[in-house]
Amino acid sequence: MIHINPTLTPSDLSAKLQRFWALSAQKIRLIEQHYDVANGSPVFTVKGQYTTRGWTEWTQGFQFGSAILQFDATGETDFLEYGRKNTITVMAPHVSHIGVHDHGFNNVSTYGNLLRLMHEGKIEFNEWEKNFYELALKISGAVQASRWTSIKNRDGGLGGFIHSFNGAHSLFVDTIRSCRALVVSHQLGHVFQGEGDVKINLLERALLHIKATADFSVFYGEGRDSYDLWGRTAHESVFNTKDGNFRCPNSQQGYTGFSTWTRGLAWAMCGFPEQLEALESISDGQLVPFGGREAVEAMMLKAARATCDFYIEHTPTNGIPYWDTGAPNLHKLGDYLNRPADPFNDHEPVDSSAAAIGAQGLLRLGNYLISKGDTESGKNYWQAGLTVLNALLEEPYLSTDPNHHGLLLHSIYHQPNGWDYVPEGSKIAYGESSMWGDYHIREAALYVQRMINKEPYYAFLNCVK
Repeated sequence: MIHINPTLTPSDLSAKLQRFWALSAQKIRLIEQHYDVANGSPVFTVKGQYTTRGWTEWTQGFQFGSAILQFDATGETDFLEYGRKNTITVMAPHVSHIGVHDHGFNNVSTYGNLLRLMHEGKIEFNEWEKNFYELALKISGAVQASRWTSIKNRDGGLGGFIHSFNGAHSLFVDTIRSCRALVVSHQLGHVFQGEGDVKINLLERALLHIKATADFSVFYGEGRDSYDLWGRTAHESVFNTKDGNFRCPNSQQGYTGFSTWTRGLAWAMCGFPEQLEALESISDGQLVPFGGREAVEAMMLKAARATCDFYIEHTPTNGIPYWDTGAPNLHKLGDYLNRPADPFNDHEPVDSSAAAIGAQGLLRLGNYLISKGDTESGKNYWQAGLTVLNALLEEPYLSTDPNHHGLLLHSIYHQPNGWDYVPEGSKIAYGESSMWGDYHIREAALYVQRMINKEPYYAFLNCVK
C-alpha cells in the first residue's frame, strides 16, 4: 500500500522539476540527433537506445508532443519549432488513420497541445494556423469515432464502444484517453456524418464508450466473478458482435483477464478524472439524453474513485507498481506491498510508466473532489499523486545517464510477449524507457509546475476556446 506523504506540497518539488526539465531537454535532443526516422516511430529503448516495434504507430505523437510540453515548461523555442514542424510534416497520417484506437494519444498530444498554447497566449496567434490545428482535431475525433461497435449495456439498454485494433469485438481500457479526441471534435462544433448524411453525435459516442469502460473494464466488488475487487480493471473486454453481449475479460499485455495489468489500470485512473473535468464545459442540455449531469458524473466518479483506490491499496509503499498485480512470481518477493518497489529484483518487473500515468489521475481526481467540496478524500488522492510523482523524479527512476535516450527508467512494454530488454545476468527486464512513459512523466511534471507558477490549469479541453 502506498505510504502517502500528507505534508508534501507542489512547491516541495520545485528543485526536482528544474533538474527534471534539464534532463528532459537532453533526452529530446539525443533522440533527434541519433534516432533513425526511417525505422518508424520510436517506441521503447534497448540498451538505452530508442528502437521501434511494428505493432501500430501509436507513439509518434508522444515524441513530438514531448517537445511541445518541454517548450510549455521552459519557454525554449527550439523545442516549440521542433514539435510544431514535425506535427505539420509527419502527423497527418495519424489524423486519418482508421486502423487504431490511439487518436487521443497521437493527435491531442500534438495538434491539441499546440492549439492550447495558442489560446493560452504562449505562442503567437495566427488565424490560419489555428484553423489548421482545429481541422486536424475535428477530423481525428470523427475518424476515431468511426471505429464503432454497438453493444448491450448491463442495464439492457443500447451502448457501444470504440473498438481496438484487435477487431470489432475488443474494448481496450486504454481507449478512454482517446475519448479526448471525440470530445474536442464535438466542442469544436464538428458535424460527423455517416451513410445517407446521417449526423452522428460525437459526444454521444464518447459518453457511451466511457460508460462501456466503466461498466465492463472496471470492477466494483459486486460479484461479477471470483476475482471481482473494488477498482481492479481488465485490459480487454470481449463482446459477441452478432448480438452485442459481453462475453469475458481478457488481456493483451497483462498476465490474464482476471488480474490487473497496472498500465491499463493507470489509463482508467487518468481517463475518468480528465473526462469529469471536461464535463464542466458541456451544458446540462447536452447530457439529458444520457440520464443528465448527475448520472453521468456519478458513473465517471465511481470508476475514478474505484481505480485510484485499487492503485493505492495494491501498489508498493513508494507508489511504483509491478507490471501486473497478479504476476505469477510476485509471491517470491514476500511482503512486497509493504516496502518500496525494487526494479532490480529477480522475479517480476516494475512498470514506472504506469506510475507516471496513474500519478496524473490521482492528482486530477484529488483536485476535482476538492473543487466540489469533498476536501478530505480529495486531499488523500492529491497527496497520493504528489507522493508518486516525487518518487519518479528521483533515481533510480529518473534517467541521468547522458547517453541513455530515455527519461523515465524501468518502463515495461509487453511482458507476456517478451519484448522488453533483459540485461545480461538479470532474470527480468529493467533499466529501459518508453515513449509513453517519457511523455506522461513530462505531462505530470507540467501539470504540477503550472500549479506552482499559478498558470492556467492544464486540461485537454483548453485547446477549445
